[in-house]
Amino acid sequence: MKKIIYFLFAFALFSSCSPNKPDRYFSASPEIEVTKLTLKYYLDANWDAMKALYADTAKVLNNVPEAKGVSIDAAITEFRQEHELFASISYVKAEDFFEMVVTDEGETWVNYWGIWKGTLKATGEEFVIPLHITQRFINQKIVADHGYWNNSDIALALSKLESPTTP
Repeated sequence: MKKIIYFLFAFALFSSCSPNKPDRYFSASPEIEVTKLTLKYYLDANWDAMKALYADTAKVLNNVPEAKGVSIDAAITEFRQEHELFASISYVKAEDFFEMVVTDEGETWVNYWGIWKGTLKATGEEFVIPLHITQRFINQKIVADHGYWNNSDIALALSKLESPTTP
């Protein structure tokens, strides 16, 4: 009888340790490498290489709801303007965190959390901004790119440049 109990216990233990569900969370994947390239190409202002990582129909939604998403071409125009305003732009590598998830619906998403740093050319003021980027992939191409960060300090600094206060 003891042998049967031990056998049933061992069977239950081993069968519970081998899940039949597919992996849904990854810390390394080709899609994560693509996300890393988007960050690198942004820093290098390599717009053609960046555009090649996106599907032709991709939507970029930086701090906007779905209805206000723009094409990768329009997003690159905004990125170019940022590069004109800042003397330097970087990410704090020690703060980078990447993950890939596969949703219940089978969608592949890569999430990035990090710190963006930029020095405004006009004033020399440095901005350090936490951000989150999440990108949806189909066939290793980005089809949706959502970015979230608080850029109110930059907006305030730029508004002061446009309308300086006079004593």
